[in-house]
Amino acid sequence: MDQYQQLHLYEAVTSDEILKAVFDQALRESLKKEPRPIVEARFYPYTGLSSTIRLRRGMVFARVSDILRGSPREVLFALACILVAKLYRQRTPKVQERIYKAHTLDPSIREASEVSRKSRGYKITTSEQGKNYDLGSLFSDLNGRYFKGALQRPVLSWSSRPTKRILGHHDHVHGTIIISCTLDNASIPKFVVEYVLYHEMLHIQHPPHVVSGRTVYHGRAFREEERRFGRFNEALKWLERLAVRSGSRTRKRRRCSS
Repeated sequence: MDQYQQLHLYEAVTSDEILKAVFDQALRESLKKEPRPIVEARFYPYTGLSSTIRLRRGMVFARVSDILRGSPREVLFALACILVAKLYRQRTPKVQERIYKAHTLDPSIREASEVSRKSRGYKITTSEQGKNYDLGSLFSDLNGRYFKGALQRPVLSWSSRPTKRILGHHDHVHGTIIISCTLDNASIPKFVVEYVLYHEMLHIQHPPHVVSGRTVYHGRAFREEERRFGRFNEALKWLERLAVRSGSRTRKRRRCSS
């Protein structure tokens, strides 16, 4: 690789015109046959690092999070290759996945993403008081039992609609814990709801962290504390039965989201 190519590879992509050229290059390398579709690509003010690609009327439309504006060309080329591969159901190049993921784990990018999510995004919440269970009361009890009352109370809410796969979610950016209203049912024992809420509370105690280029949500300390829950094994069995009834094949360890 000569000096010009190196400079070209690492130049910062700041305009939609250069971004379009990047996607053109990714299409040329992925699709050997002609004619290739015309590309329209631009930076877009998404919430977070979302990027999309669509094929309509023989044209490719790509939208890339404006958080990535000014990123090195190699990073945006890697993202373009990933999106094009998904569009045409091809195998995603591992080297491109590594390049893009490494960039998104950069502290400045992570911070910009969180700022974007907080300023542009929002959480759909309902109420902490459900038909059968009060999340506020459960939180206070669990906080006292397992955290010595030290956890700061987030926004607590039942989800707006039933879900089969994700039964709980903690969003550290918006300071919320959402529990699926699937669990707000008289047929679900209280300790099952408590366990799901407890799992999400542990995410406040143990925020996600990066280890060897990978974001860890459920580390060793998290798992050890999770097993402190009084009816841990019984709760997991209940969730597994619930998954079978709902037709979900999700592994029981993943019933709660990060």
